[in-house]
Amino acid sequence: MLVTRIRVLVVDDSVVVRRLVTDSLSRDPDIEVVGFASNGKIALSKVDQLGPDLVTMDIEMPEMNGIEAVRALRRGRHTMPIIMFSTLTERGASATLDALVAGATDYVTKPANVGSVQESLAQVASQLIPKIKALVPHGTGTPATARPEIRASVPTQAAPPLRPAARGPVATRPMPPVHPVQALIVGSSTGGPEALSKVLSNLSAPPPVPVLLVQHMPPVFTRQLAARLDRLGPATVVEAADGDVLTPGTVYVAPGDHHLELRRSAGTLRVAITDGPPVNFCRPSVDVLFRSAVKEFGGKVLAVVLTGMGADGRTGCEDVVSAGGTVLVQDEPTSVVWGMPGAVATAGLAHRILPVGEVAPAIESVLARSGTAVPSGGRS
Repeated sequence: MLVTRIRVLVVDDSVVVRRLVTDSLSRDPDIEVVGFASNGKIALSKVDQLGPDLVTMDIEMPEMNGIEAVRALRRGRHTMPIIMFSTLTERGASATLDALVAGATDYVTKPANVGSVQESLAQVASQLIPKIKALVPHGTGTPATARPEIRASVPTQAAPPLRPAARGPVATRPMPPVHPVQALIVGSSTGGPEALSKVLSNLSAPPPVPVLLVQHMPPVFTRQLAARLDRLGPATVVEAADGDVLTPGTVYVAPGDHHLELRRSAGTLRVAITDGPPVNFCRPSVDVLFRSAVKEFGGKVLAVVLTGMGADGRTGCEDVVSAGGTVLVQDEPTSVVWGMPGAVATAGLAHRILPVGEVAPAIESVLARSGTAVPSGGRS
């Protein structure tokens, strides 16, 4: 049998939400909703019965909540992508990040302050359908028995599932001439929380330059993410605030629904949080950050693009390369979605293409090579 439609299991204790998700997905001819479950316990049996390609999972449910269900599925060596359905609240953001740690692949937020059913359908469809299609190969005539699985976006206790086959080697650029690095700029999206966790926890010391980071996330979520990343490695991680003075060893996370840029005031370089229009359908946008950094630092930047959907960051990397800066990207086998890093790599803009576990050492190598000393020890 050839795989031409993506089979989705919808898990939510609300009949209204199940119907909303089903109606949203049924509008797309490439997607088929094959079943429902009202709690995590039922979902486990439905996964065994139906073998879906992907699961959408509510978080708060009776008997077994979504986080518990994700853990149970990963312990049972189920490797299909799981997209959490979350609320745009502090509690929802915290629970969503817990679910990602448990092994969920990605998340979407439930409609809020939406005026009509049609608007709710459109909002759910605009979030869910692109993620589903990015996470599950479809329409390529791949036999179901050989369909590659997508790994959960964070480490779990289960054995790592299979990854899609890489599309072959991509040429890299020669490393640029040695020059000082004054800022590390990073972009990520789908699978980013895991990748960022690995990169920051693998650093041997706080970077000797400020770090500016865009992770595609809504408001509230970015604050929670920054707090969690702050606990993992030697660098200090904060959600960026307008007017922050850039400090070496600090990671500034762009707040959700705002662009992160740089602005010089009275000779001091500061963070600028702006409300410009979305770029690449994204706010915050990696391209906006990278362009702003090049404007202030020229080629004295090190750009890193990690796993994520779309092509946000490609144009910004063009500016980095044109200015003489360095670009590192995550490789395809360790990316949940090789969209953003793949767009940079296939455009011939990457100086190195690396497994996620090698990104932190590569960052420190570039900084050391450039004469930007990596300090010994952790936080002071």
